[in-house]
Amino acid sequence: MVYARAFGTADKGTGRRLVVRDLFRIASIAKPITAVAVMKLVEQGKLALSDTVFGSDGVLGTTYGTTRYGANVDKITVQHLLEHTAGGWANDGNDPMFSNLDKDHAGLISRVLDNRTLDNAPGASHAYSNFGYCVLGRVIEKASGQSYASYVQQHVLGAAGIGNMHLAGDTLAARRADEVVYYSQKDEDSYGMKVARMDAHGGWLASAVDLVRFAVRCDGLATKPDILSAASITTTTTASTARSTYCKGWALHPDGNWFHDGSLPGTASIMVRTGTGLCWAAIVNTRRRPSDLEGDLDRMMWNLIGKVGTWPAYDLF
Repeated sequence: MVYARAFGTADKGTGRRLVVRDLFRIASIAKPITAVAVMKLVEQGKLALSDTVFGSDGVLGTTYGTTRYGANVDKITVQHLLEHTAGGWANDGNDPMFSNLDKDHAGLISRVLDNRTLDNAPGASHAYSNFGYCVLGRVIEKASGQSYASYVQQHVLGAAGIGNMHLAGDTLAARRADEVVYYSQKDEDSYGMKVARMDAHGGWLASAVDLVRFAVRCDGLATKPDILSAASITTTTTASTARSTYCKGWALHPDGNWFHDGSLPGTASIMVRTGTGLCWAAIVNTRRRPSDLEGDLDRMMWNLIGKVGTWPAYDLF
């Protein structure tokens, strides 16, 4: 690591300035973290990408749902969920993760299986799905015998040298001591969402430094030892057959960049591994709609990188 800086205010009420160790909600950057956890289970022989998820032969069996599964549900595999090709439950106006807020994971998954049919056959098309990654959280729990958070902290974050990433709370009162305050713009409510329920698709807290610490341990480059094998990293970052710009938990760019961004009321984030061998992250404690703050962060970082003629040799990690 050669550069880490914090700008602005962590808490307007107290006037506390941001520091680089502050924690932020990282929203959908949780997805590459969850994907790496799945691949760790594959390496441990506890899971296969071809395993079906629901039904008598599935990882989750018939634990969820109270009626007979709809067409093709029992054909959904772990790989389909990782690649957003399960066939339904898209992040649109009917995203299951933003409804039935009174229900926990089990209640929500059962309700969706009972009431929402798939739009397409699994594997046929790409539809970005928060709910699919929520289900992956339960797959991780079943395969590992641990809670989602415990498995990720032990086998992914701990292996990457990260000791201060946690699942977020929903309310201002549930904010951690080293977590920023989130500030909404216009009519958004930064504390009106069930962020804890988003665990595997959008529920983590992290500092930008620890996001980079994660990225450099999964980047397939020789600078730091990776926590996945080279074969697993290749599998993870191979595009799906349904969309050339998404693999398993990462978006892909033709230049060889892997990346993911995240957005919730009060926060925006981005994490990038470039084809030229750099990893970087940026997080803010507000967002504005309809403008693209994640895109602004991306452009800002590329502008900064373009100003550097020679990279220093020291390592701030």
